[in-house]
Amino acid sequence: MDRIPLEKKVLSENDRNAARLRESFKEHGILCLNLISSPGSGKTSLLERTLEHLPKGTRIAVLTGDIQTDNDARRLARFGFPAKQITTGGTCHLDALRVEKALADWPLESLDFLIIENVGNLVCPSSYDLGEAAKIVMLSVAEGEDKPLKYPSIFAKSELLILNKIDLLPYVSFDMTRAREYARSVHPGMEIVEVSCTTGQGLDVWIEWLEKRREAVTSAKIAD
Repeated sequence: MDRIPLEKKVLSENDRNAARLRESFKEHGILCLNLISSPGSGKTSLLERTLEHLPKGTRIAVLTGDIQTDNDARRLARFGFPAKQITTGGTCHLDALRVEKALADWPLESLDFLIIENVGNLVCPSSYDLGEAAKIVMLSVAEGEDKPLKYPSIFAKSELLILNKIDLLPYVSFDMTRAREYARSVHPGMEIVEVSCTTGQGLDVWIEWLEKRREAVTSAKIAD
């Protein structure tokens, strides 16, 4: 029986779609970020706290991916910013075509930020470019500090590691020093931010990172 190599073809098609998205984001001066983590690490909670702290006039929108339900989009929409759910129906990651379709009826000229909350998974999303300026990986202290060694691809491809739920450190056996060392062993120089969405600790550092990345996009657009 002949075997047809589909993976390369599927990823090549995704890369073409992602390149089209990236060009559109560049044209409109949009900072697009792809947020990835295991289920339950706190992606939606971080986005809630982020939207809560941003000025009302901030031109930001969120796409959130899940296998089923629109729970996360409804949680985020209450802050008054555009939020849309992408329901995959079983697929364990978002792809560029789904993102492109979700954005079809949004006026991109009215956005400065687009944050994509990927499906909870540390494996599949690492292979799919969504046209983002950067991937961000989140690891909560309720998980093992060895996750960067077990799932090196997503840590190697992410520019920022968010260590979340640090308010739980007194109650869990999570070694922060090792987590940072493991992450930088697969991605030397990786930026790391420590936050608690419960207490608010570290959120100012995260917001500052966002603002600096946005300033870089603005400067690049002006230079063009």
